Amino acid sequence: MTTEITPTLRNGGYLGLWRTVPRELFYLIIAFPVSVVGFGLTIGLFSAGLGTIVTFFIGVILIIACLYIARGFGTVDLTLLELSGRPAIARPEWQDARARTGFFGWLRAVLGNGHYWLYLLHVMIIDFIVQTVTWTLTVVWLAVGFGGISHWFWDLYFPADSSDFVLSQWLWPNIANPRLVENLLALAVGLVFVATLPLVTRGLVTVHWFIARGVLGAWRSDALQREVTVLEASRGAAQNAEGHSLRRLERDIHDGPQQRLVRLQMDLAAAERQLDSDPDKARGLIAEAMQQSRDALEELRALSRGFAPPILLDRGLVAALESAAVRSAIPTRIVNELPEGFELPQEVERNAYFIASEALVNAGKHSEATDIEIRASLRDGWLDIVVTDDGHGGAAAVEGHGLAGLEERLRGLGGTLEVHSPEGGPTIVSAHVPFSGT
Repeated sequence: MTTEITPTLRNGGYLGLWRTVPRELFYLIIAFPVSVVGFGLTIGLFSAGLGTIVTFFIGVILIIACLYIARGFGTVDLTLLELSGRPAIARPEWQDARARTGFFGWLRAVLGNGHYWLYLLHVMIIDFIVQTVTWTLTVVWLAVGFGGISHWFWDLYFPADSSDFVLSQWLWPNIANPRLVENLLALAVGLVFVATLPLVTRGLVTVHWFIARGVLGAWRSDALQREVTVLEASRGAAQNAEGHSLRRLERDIHDGPQQRLVRLQMDLAAAERQLDSDPDKARGLIAEAMQQSRDALEELRALSRGFAPPILLDRGLVAALESAAVRSAIPTRIVNELPEGFELPQEVERNAYFIASEALVNAGKHSEATDIEIRASLRDGWLDIVVTDDGHGGAAAVEGHGLAGLEERLRGLGGTLEVHSPEGGPTIVSAHVPFSGT
């Protein structure tokens, strides 16, 4: 933690400390009146709430208002600390699922959230006491420091009379020129206080930072809860995407190959009936049946490519994308920015291929584009697949359509989908898939 708290001291030494002195002084001076206002409001509301708690409604409402005000003043203190140059402190989690179950659910969520009570403790007691001490030290340090180094100037225009206490004359009663010695002594003391000012401001602000991090910062359990929530959302998105894919496959099989196979069966039955009485007509029906079988086979092959084409398993993602680009009705080029020889996990490759293929199909159906580019690249544990077309734009992730399905699939993988498609184009679909490097 020391490497975060004192970066200026490590990088710039003593002179580096001076760079943050104005911001630290701003915090130490401004935060005190803010804490006084927060103390006055919270102590008043909390006392009134406790005094009227027997009425329940009025008392509870006053206490909840006090908690929200404490949250606001605590957030202001965290913001001022960041402005002073201190590292940002992670904010706590305020939302709770019970808050969506009506008034009493919201009531339980607020009163049962420990962060609210810690913020109240900070604003009503801790911060007010510490701010009072640090503000007093800051004012004294500034007054003694700058008052000491300017003492000689004020002494020229406002000389002391015989009744004023002179420190140098008290220390050395028989000194020849007490005013000169007094000015030199004040100058020396002032220089010491001014020289140590950056150390004092850094120390006082650091004290506030540590207190705020311990009382106002997020807990480790907050991060775990947030991760659990994200994982639950990802699992739900994955299940929805899988269900959507299965329903689409069922619909495609029903509308495509199944209908052709039914037609094939009918043609063969008709040909069998005409085989003896009208051989020429039977041959025509058989020819139509052969064409239906070829069409059904092609459609089955096209559907199988939606899972994992053999070229993806044999030669990798880029080769599979190049194969998809060759089959596209719109001229498509592949830009490979993956490192030479880099191997992606098979599951990541399969999902990336599906995402790129779906985006390519969407562009072919809706964009009226004349050129498509698919770019694959890596960055810090993420695989980026960017599909750009020069069509008319206006694409959006609409429920039940291709882009919405891609968005659900990516959420299930822990990734994200970005769609930039202004009217008039171009449309840029960016998929970001997380992976563990090999």
